[in-house]
Amino acid sequence: MRSGIVCTGNWIVDIVHDIPAWPTKSELVVISEQSIGVGGGAANVAFDLAALGGDYPIQACGVLGQDDHGATVLDLCEKAGLSTKHLQQLRDVKTAHTHVMNVPGDCRTFFYYPGANDQLAADSLPMDAIAKTQPRMFYLGYLNLLPLLDAPRGDGRTGAAELLASAREAGMITCVDLVSSQTATYRETVFETLPQIDWLFLNEIEASRATGIVIDGETDRENMEAAASRLMEGGLRQGCILHTPKLSLWKTATQTLWFDVPQIPSSEIVSHVGAGDAFAAGVIHGLHEGWTPSESVSLGNQLAAACLRTPTATGGIPTLDKLRATNTAK
Repeated sequence: MRSGIVCTGNWIVDIVHDIPAWPTKSELVVISEQSIGVGGGAANVAFDLAALGGDYPIQACGVLGQDDHGATVLDLCEKAGLSTKHLQQLRDVKTAHTHVMNVPGDCRTFFYYPGANDQLAADSLPMDAIAKTQPRMFYLGYLNLLPLLDAPRGDGRTGAAELLASAREAGMITCVDLVSSQTATYRETVFETLPQIDWLFLNEIEASRATGIVIDGETDRENMEAAASRLMEGGLRQGCILHTPKLSLWKTATQTLWFDVPQIPSSEIVSHVGAGDAFAAGVIHGLHEGWTPSESVSLGNQLAAACLRTPTATGGIPTLDKLRATNTAK
């Protein structure tokens, strides 16, 4: 039996600044609180899964710099019980970091320095060594924020497709998460990678950018489904999971399932940072365990809600035992 999840892609140190409101140009705003944690798709999903306490190994894979931010990531990984064996530290490169300007209960804005993440390539990971551990799943996040993996190569295949193909050849199920970046090759990158993706995670903004289909807000079911269908037709292997703050769509060749997202009071929302990744982590756990779509999405929504109530991307994720106890009490 295969077991375990490989998490690779963006490893970032998030410095989260709470501010009362977004300033106008040249205006000063006072930072009321500041917190530091890990961020990025790979880091957030790995830490969220570790916090859940599932009975399987989680492998942290990626690139860091040899600097204070890199030391922060390694230290936090060790405290979370994550192996750092496949987190490389590169010389003369800084660890990726983001200054997150967070207006509690409202919005957040990211100022991102890519650093070492820009050096992650298809041959950066020791795939032979990883494959020997027999993982069940291989997660990559974020596509369209990793330039060496994103770049179309002229042969109809990206570096990400090459990396994912090697994971699939080793028997792993591939999961990929998109990011809401603005790049000239966004759609091309997605469609040239789709044939090597088993499960794709994206929000409504990313779905529009990837397909060209205009989605009118968080509840536009018709166009969300059209975008998901276009991605399936483009070569996506198993399914598309499109999520918004209001809805989730589970789309496969044989299923079109909609789920409403339970809403929490705006007064309880501390930060939106990492909520989408927490949702993905919950669903990925369900996929790993063979859960139903409803069970998987329900866990994803619970983890996203827990994330919204804390300032950092991964600081508030409960254990599975605590979730079970809470759900039983209800």
